[in-house]
Amino acid sequence: MPSYSALTTLAGEPAAQALADALEELEPAPTGVGVFEIEDGSGLWEVGGYFLERPDEIALSLLCAMHGAKPFIVSEIPDKDWVSEVRRELTPVHAGRFVVFGGHDREVVPSQKIGLEIEAAMAFGTGHHGTTKGCLESFDALLQKGLVARNVADIGAGTAVLAMAAAKVLNGRFLASDIDPIATETARANVAANGLRGRVQTLTSVGFRHPLIHVRAPFDLVFANILAGPLKKLAVEMAEHTEGGSVLILSGILNQQAKGVENTYEGFGFCVLERRVLGEWTTITLRKG
Repeated sequence: MPSYSALTTLAGEPAAQALADALEELEPAPTGVGVFEIEDGSGLWEVGGYFLERPDEIALSLLCAMHGAKPFIVSEIPDKDWVSEVRRELTPVHAGRFVVFGGHDREVVPSQKIGLEIEAAMAFGTGHHGTTKGCLESFDALLQKGLVARNVADIGAGTAVLAMAAAKVLNGRFLASDIDPIATETARANVAANGLRGRVQTLTSVGFRHPLIHVRAPFDLVFANILAGPLKKLAVEMAEHTEGGSVLILSGILNQQAKGVENTYEGFGFCVLERRVLGEWTTITLRKG
């Protein structure tokens, strides 16, 4: 049985969030609603809803008129076993000393590599995206230079692959947080599958706002693989939750956005250690002065 998506764009986060809230009240109700900034400097945001039956297109048109959005584009999503599809397409990814793989490839991971088992699920971070791979390679480069970190946070963790990588090579405390409860559940399952239960704590949080994150601070290593806009907004919280000598590994940054992110963090006392480019994405490593 097919499902359906309905996507539109409009200017500004508040307007986009208001439309998303209204979209959730439709009948038939969507199974999920997402709000995403379009990272092209246009100021536009995408609002999407996913439905198990065809949405009411008249109601969608009324919502667009009320909220000043472009007309929704409604598309039918083929009925597929997406997890099996992803498993067939995702091959092990090598990033420095790390290998990210699915359970179906467990037997082919080289014994001298550090394996990170990630199952296909509704969370970002399989290692196949240039941002995740860039973070792992940047982390490996720091380890080669003698990095020692004992209090690590992975903000916007998705699958928790970065927190798990740190936990496999460092001694200390490790925390993986995400704004999405589904991602948190996925992260928790991955932590267990990698034998790291009790070492990597998972939680749902907007940025650094969870009380436990405040208690754990200051962190000496923070991963944040998000997007350039949210990273800039998090700069003040990054500064508040780290101390002199702390290291940040930031990604989700389009190459043309890298300088803007660097300038923002330099304004909060961080200096750039490395800029790593993979395809259209940049990963930035910084240290707090």
